[in-house]
Amino acid sequence: MIAMPDSAINQAADQTRLAFGLALTEMADQDDSVVAISADTLDLIGLRGLVDKHPDRVIDAGIAEQNAMGIASGLATTGMRPFLCGYAPFITARSIEQLRNDVAYAHQRVVIGAAASGISLGVSGGTHHALEDLALMRALPNITAIVPADSHQAWKAVFATQAIDGPVYIRLGGRVPEPPVSDPDAEFHVGRADCLRQGDDVTIIACGCLVADAIAAAELLSTEGVAVRVLNMHTIKPLDCDAVLTAAAETKGIVTAEEHRITGGLGGAVAELLARKNPTAMRMVGMPDEFATVGPTGKVREGYGLSSANIMTSCLELLA
Repeated sequence: MIAMPDSAINQAADQTRLAFGLALTEMADQDDSVVAISADTLDLIGLRGLVDKHPDRVIDAGIAEQNAMGIASGLATTGMRPFLCGYAPFITARSIEQLRNDVAYAHQRVVIGAAASGISLGVSGGTHHALEDLALMRALPNITAIVPADSHQAWKAVFATQAIDGPVYIRLGGRVPEPPVSDPDAEFHVGRADCLRQGDDVTIIACGCLVADAIAAAELLSTEGVAVRVLNMHTIKPLDCDAVLTAAAETKGIVTAEEHRITGGLGGAVAELLARKNPTAMRMVGMPDEFATVGPTGKVREGYGLSSANIMTSCLELLA
């Protein structure tokens, strides 16, 4: 696995969306079949460098996600390696028919870089919140769904797609910092969770921006004598079933944490598995069944309990 070089680390500025664009540019240098299709995301995903180096391999479809999805699918049929870059709420919900029929059903080798996921564009309104995208991806056969926890994992996820024969959805953040939580030199394995902390009292399974809060909650709980296992579930589909079942067997309960509605996302995937294999006490930290309020991302997250404090409270409830 190629580690993220220092030059890219500086440019990514702790943002997964920019790390994705930098990795895509690096891959294009190595592989003439790589092509980027942008749905008005040249700046959002940091594709200007790719435009400068390989202008003939960047297609800006504009604010036309359905067309962009069709273009990506068509290019894949010719042997090209299309990377479709879009805003998460639009590249999924707006183009769901094309995604379902032209990409997933046709099993096309298309990589979707979906930036501004969750409520990372909190001030832009409900239309710009992506809180159901993972549920949509989980419901479609053939799709691999990855949620990098930081820029290092976003970089590695791009290169990991080289070994995947089928569509891949990579969920990226917006214009808010995502602090590093993973080991920059660690291998990245699709479908295998990273255990960031060991513990035998309770397990926190988190993804994306909530991984940092999960670690903070575990550190706070350790001061109270609670040993918390923390799993970074960077791949939602396929889920690391072994890691989940082992945690259920070795700890007293599981708390999931995600910036997504608790319906159909990481929490849903974990609960579905445990219901079948090993019913386990659970709590889910995530968004409720409603359209989120509008406001600064930090304030919106705090208002909905997407925080280390709420994760900590959920853990203590399980142990009570």
